[in-house]
Amino acid sequence: MGIFEKFFKKKREEENLWTKCEGCKTLLYVPDLERNLRVCPKCGFHMTMSAVQRVESLLDEEGVVSLFEEVRPSDPLRFKDTRSYRDRLKKAQEQTGLSEAMVVVKGSIEGRRVILTAMDFGFIGGSMGAVVGERFFRSCRVALEERIPLIAITCSGGARMQEGILSLMQMAKTTFGVGLLTEAKIPFITVLANPTTGGVSASFAFLGDIIIAEPGALIGFAGPRVIQQTIKQELPEGFQRAEFLLEKGMVDMVVPRRELKNTLIKVLDLTFYSERLYNPL
Repeated sequence: MGIFEKFFKKKREEENLWTKCEGCKTLLYVPDLERNLRVCPKCGFHMTMSAVQRVESLLDEEGVVSLFEEVRPSDPLRFKDTRSYRDRLKKAQEQTGLSEAMVVVKGSIEGRRVILTAMDFGFIGGSMGAVVGERFFRSCRVALEERIPLIAITCSGGARMQEGILSLMQMAKTTFGVGLLTEAKIPFITVLANPTTGGVSASFAFLGDIIIAEPGALIGFAGPRVIQQTIKQELPEGFQRAEFLLEKGMVDMVVPRRELKNTLIKVLDLTFYSERLYNPL
């Protein structure tokens, strides 16, 4: 997988061999956990996956092409809090091996051509700044030009505060991009991972023709603690979790990670790759 394979090996060398499940607190052997797609074998808790791991878990090994790596973040506002934004970007790039919080690739899932965007929470909380918005919009344009479905895997804390109003503008930009696909009847499928919040949930994440959520994922705009403090009321059990949203009709299905690839294949066949249209690569 080119740059993805190289990055994945780098990550393997740096991480610990043991980790603790965030759900049941069981001590887990990392290589076994990764073979299980970072799902705890004891309690089924879905732990965070990197954007690269998402790509490797879903796409065919051959023919994966990285897109829009030339679109890189800058510091237009020269923002500084406890440290400069430039320093935060540099640290995030060193820790993740990525240039930004969204990876975009063109490839196939069992021969079905797709554009896949995957967000990485390890990169400044998967926040959406100008580059994430631009990469997503360009993904929409490529999907439109080549007439292939777009799949977006979201994992984000929302808009990136270090870019101010520029980050908020990406909500309109990404929404417009999805609108282009809707007009052309090109499928747009979203997979909401834990967490999907803020400006990402308020824009393209909830515009999918089919909206899939991972089990237990926190999904919403503001967090439950903020909402509870604002309305001064106790929230229902499981509020803003994937299963709660499914019950309320906000998502179409909740799919365990090990079943996600087969589910996407079925959705792609139902929405786009019919016998009349489908030509295996």
